[in-house]
Amino acid sequence: MSFIYETHMHTCLASACGESTGKEHVHYYRDAGYTGIIMTDHFFRGNTAVPRDLPWDQRIDRFWSGYEQAYEEGLKIGLDVFFGLEQNFAGDEYLVYGLTKEYMKAHPEMEHWTRRQQLEEVHRAGGCVIQAHPFRMRGYMDRIRLGLRYCDGIEVANRGNEPADDARAWLYGREFGLVMTAGSDNHRSPAQLAFGVELENRLTSIEDYVKMIRDHQPIGLHVPEERFEMPEGYCVDDRHKAYMLDENEQDVPAGKEWID
Repeated sequence: MSFIYETHMHTCLASACGESTGKEHVHYYRDAGYTGIIMTDHFFRGNTAVPRDLPWDQRIDRFWSGYEQAYEEGLKIGLDVFFGLEQNFAGDEYLVYGLTKEYMKAHPEMEHWTRRQQLEEVHRAGGCVIQAHPFRMRGYMDRIRLGLRYCDGIEVANRGNEPADDARAWLYGREFGLVMTAGSDNHRSPAQLAFGVELENRLTSIEDYVKMIRDHQPIGLHVPEERFEMPEGYCVDDRHKAYMLDENEQDVPAGKEWID
């Protein structure tokens, strides 16, 4: 028996692009056979729905509201609900797991962390960082930036990606021996198809999942079998070329495109 978890999703209460409430999400995932979900609304440098002119404590309360609504409903219907967040830098985005509301209220500087500071401070707080959809290219981005130095692993499959994006991520992750996860990046429930991870043991807390990632424990991927097949004839154009973030967080050509 495996336990299926969504690892990447958004609510309309905290993400400007979200279309469903935490309560709506919870019922969809319960009915879809999931054991639990991790709510990862867009944090304040991303597409947040939280007004930026509020006092910090109020901003954090508003940010947590989508998760808290989902958590309360999850208790009623038997779905595990855990907290995370998604932070944006220059189009490269990172899923952060393991921070508490109390920690976030006490650290307003986290809104302005660099990528290196984020990884170091999240580790210091007992959490972990996963780069979300590393090979995705969208209109709000100028290039693909790979934060190999600034994460504990990568989201190798994302329902919002083109299949070639995930095929490239799979090859990249295998080359560097990275922890690989999967998530739906779900903004609206019901969804057409949900991705996630399949675990041998049920999570009792987000700390269990953090430990799995930081200890490089096996994580199964709940994705279609063909997800990592490179489309026939696929080639990388200039817009989809990959850049690697160096030790100064500057992007330099990766020198490899991970397509075969």
